[in-house]
Amino acid sequence: MKVSEVMTAPPVTVAPDVRLAEAARRMAEAAVGSVVVVDGEGVLVGVVTDRDIALRGLGGGLDRNAAVDAVMSDRVVTVDAGDDLQAAYRAFRRTGVRRLPVLELGRVVGVLTVDDLFLDVFRRLADLLGPVARTVLQEPSGRDCAGGTSQAGSSSATG
Repeated sequence: MKVSEVMTAPPVTVAPDVRLAEAARRMAEAAVGSVVVVDGEGVLVGVVTDRDIALRGLGGGLDRNAAVDAVMSDRVVTVDAGDDLQAAYRAFRRTGVRRLPVLELGRVVGVLTVDDLFLDVFRRLADLLGPVARTVLQEPSGRDCAGGTSQAGSSSATG
């Protein structure tokens, strides 16, 4: 499976001169924890997380009107849209980040998060569990085996 099949697209992006308050508003509207900072041509410049705004920005004494480039991480780990998903798993393990901008031909086309990978794992488990659950539901219970009743664990209640 390719990164492009699991990533969230399009990414929420901002320019480097966008104010912290505006970046936070866009995160809230999109229900995401980060924005990708791109230049005018869509080239990745950095990433700003809600934590960056809270701790490095406002907690660091910056005004809500400071530009995002004051708090963004500019050393960003990325994956390519055409990469196999295993490359993303390795990048997450190696770096400890929770979000990876996804590039295609040098431009940001999406974001892959740890949550996206959890959803992929859950889908795969559901695919495996579906047939197993149907098989278990179709098997006869211990009571029906060999034409008799099971004595183990039986009790009678009188009233």
